[in-house]
Amino acid sequence: MSIRKMIASHPSADGHINEPLAEAAKHAMYCAVIATSCADACSAEEMDMRQCIRVCMDAADACTATSRMAVRRTGNNDPALRAMLGACIDICTWCAEECEKHDHDHCKRCAEMCRECVQDCRRALATLGN
Repeated sequence: MSIRKMIASHPSADGHINEPLAEAAKHAMYCAVIATSCADACSAEEMDMRQCIRVCMDAADACTATSRMAVRRTGNNDPALRAMLGACIDICTWCAEECEKHDHDHCKRCAEMCRECVQDCRRALATLGN
């Protein structure tokens, strides 16, 4: 199943797909799962990973909300979507910076996914009206 095809099939979309927004929705969804997995892996580490767990969970929640809002086509949610994309950018940047402090593979992967999500959210944000 494709997010793009789902958006295109929505009666309000009339076949129009905001490609950068669809890509941001997809990567935010992936980022939510990766950040959740990283938080869980951090909880199994012997060192104190409380802060990393916290920011990973915050990133997962922000990404989940962003992905869900990004695929809605009924009505206009550009103001809310701009705010959510901006928050996702900030929180994923914070998560990537925290994960980059650690030498664990799961943290490296999470930081990489967060950076990809940030790039996609920035591209999507640029496509929205004021």
